[in-house]
Amino acid sequence: MSRVQLALRVPDLAESIAFYTKLFGTEPTKLRDGYANFAITEPPLKLVLIEGEAGEATRMDHLGVEVETTEAVQAATTRLNESGLTTDLENDTTCCYAVQDKVWVHGPGEEPWEVYVVKADADSLAKQQSSTCCSGPSETDAEEPATASGCC
Repeated sequence: MSRVQLALRVPDLAESIAFYTKLFGTEPTKLRDGYANFAITEPPLKLVLIEGEAGEATRMDHLGVEVETTEAVQAATTRLNESGLTTDLENDTTCCYAVQDKVWVHGPGEEPWEVYVVKADADSLAKQQSSTCCSGPSETDAEEPATASGCC
């Protein structure tokens, strides 16, 4: 099963967790410092919340499609490349407390999309190691859309 991912940068993580728990009727599946994600069954959605700056409006960080296997990421990479899209591949990257394989592509409005598989959970000290994902607000320009390696 694949599902769409929506990653939001939120000004108040606790308030956002409370809201989305009520909205979707489920608790987060993963909570870490400055980070939460929900694996929502209906509708099939991976909702990622990344703590931003207090007082700022919530904004989209990036979009994605979670797939089940590395082979599905490879197939997406081939399909995207054959369609003439520029891709950025990251294998065995640690991002958002998980080891992942992923491919990034940008939409016509520069919105970043990733197709990714979670290969393993990573401990709370491993927020990001080999990826530029999940950068905090001080590490990214809040006026610019997320880059090709926007997050998890």
